[in-house]
Amino acid sequence: MLLKLTGSSGAGKTTLSFAVADRLPGAVVHEFDEVGVPDPPIPPDWRNRMTEHWVRRALEYQEQGIDLVLSGNSPLGEVLAAPSATLLDGIAVCLIDVADQDRRERLAGRDGGRWGEEALDAFCGWAAWHRGHARDPRYQPDVIVGGGWPEMAWDRWTSWASDDPRWQSPVIDTTGRTLADSAALVERWAVEQRAAHREGRLALGRGWWAE
Repeated sequence: MLLKLTGSSGAGKTTLSFAVADRLPGAVVHEFDEVGVPDPPIPPDWRNRMTEHWVRRALEYQEQGIDLVLSGNSPLGEVLAAPSATLLDGIAVCLIDVADQDRRERLAGRDGGRWGEEALDAFCGWAAWHRGHARDPRYQPDVIVGGGWPEMAWDRWTSWASDDPRWQSPVIDTTGRTLADSAALVERWAVEQRAAHREGRLALGRGWWAE
């Protein structure tokens, strides 16, 4: 199955995914951007196409009986719309979030002043959108649907309401938490999702698009 940690930059997705790597036997961890990021301006469909790339990698692991833990910016709706997503036998997505001020401080410290105020504002705006999207598939879907890769199957979920049991993107807020505490929450989430998958209880198990 694919276990996806999503969210805007600076929340701790990649750090947390690798922090739990040794605690999840039978799973591998990758970071979305490890395949490379194009120089700005980034093509508007780049993240869509790379999401499909990682779904296909997850399918390769699936054939080996291995789960993929992937950190990156692609939200739940983008994962579900990837052309090959219906071939996965399980999908679970968790939003990793943090307070805006903490995000700004982390990005400033991590990237050595690379980001100006306009860029930091954009990261915080993207984080706010992620929160709305995690709650409700009807929250400003054009942010990801508009101008996307034509191969994306957005209609798999764009008619869903927030109470659809398949729309699950729980939030782990790292604000004020130690890395150890946040990692424990991510580990618990992953263990619970994998157990639900094994027991046939996973909301986004095989056949989710046809229900």
